[in-house]
Amino acid sequence: MIDILHFLAAPFAASLLLVAILGYFGLHVLLRGVIFVDLALAQIAALGAVVAMVFGHQPASVASFSFALAATLLGAAIFSWSRVRRGRVPQEAIIGITYVVASAATLLIADRAPEGAEHVRELLSGTVLWVTWTQVVKDLLVFAAVGLFHYRFRHRFLRISERPDSAFEAGINVRWWDFLFYASFGLVIAWAVEVGGVLMVFAYLVAPAIIALTVSDSWPARLALAWAVGGFASAFGLLASYRWDLPTGPAVVTSLGALLVLFAAWRRVRK
Repeated sequence: MIDILHFLAAPFAASLLLVAILGYFGLHVLLRGVIFVDLALAQIAALGAVVAMVFGHQPASVASFSFALAATLLGAAIFSWSRVRRGRVPQEAIIGITYVVASAATLLIADRAPEGAEHVRELLSGTVLWVTWTQVVKDLLVFAAVGLFHYRFRHRFLRISERPDSAFEAGINVRWWDFLFYASFGLVIAWAVEVGGVLMVFAYLVAPAIIALTVSDSWPARLALAWAVGGFASAFGLLASYRWDLPTGPAVVTSLGALLVLFAAWRRVRK
C-alpha cells in the first residue's frame, strides 16, 4: 500500500492542481454559455503540439509547448473577436466549427507524421500517471501566476461572465477583456493538455462546475465544491488506473461521469 501511495503521490498532486485551475475556469465557461470553448482550445493546443512534432520537436518539450501556446492564443483572438452583444450567429457556432476544423487538421497532420497516431492518443488520454515532482512544481508556478492574474482583475471577469449586458452598458471593452480571459485560459489549456490530455482537461472543466453551479450561488462555495468533486474523482480514477492497468485519463473522466450520474439521481430522489 505504501508503494502505491508513493507512486501515485506526484500524479495525484498534479491532478489536484489541474482541478484547482480548471474548476475555476469551468465556472466561468458555464456562466458564459460557451460550453465547448474549453474543448475547442484543448483541441487547438493538441493541433499545435502535433505540428511541433512534424517539425521534429519532442512531445512535452519547450518547443512543443510553444507551438501549442501559439495556436491557443490564435484561438483566443478568434473567440474574443467573435463575441458581440447581439448577433445573428451565436458564438457557440463559431466555437463548434473551430473545434471541428482543428480536430480534422490534427488527424490530417498526424497521418503524415511518424508515430502520429500514437501521439494523438497520448494527447487525448494524457500522461498524468508518469508525472514527476519537477513537473508538479512547474504546474504550480504556471497555474499560480494565472490564478493571481485573475484574482487581481476578478471583478471585471466576474461581471462579464455573470452580467455581460451590464458590462457592455458600462462601456467596458468586453472584447479586450475577453481576449485576456481566453489568452490566460489558453495558456492553462496548452500546459494542461501536455499533462492531462484533451479528455481529462474537458472533464475537469465541465463536470465539477455543473455540480457546483447547481448547488450554490456563492463563488467560494462553488469553488470548494468543484475542487472537492474533482479531487475525489481524481483519487478514484488514479487508483483504478493503477489497480487494473487502465488508461489514466479515461479512468478519471469516467469517474467524473459516474459522479454526475449519481448527483443527478440524488437530485431526482430529493425532488
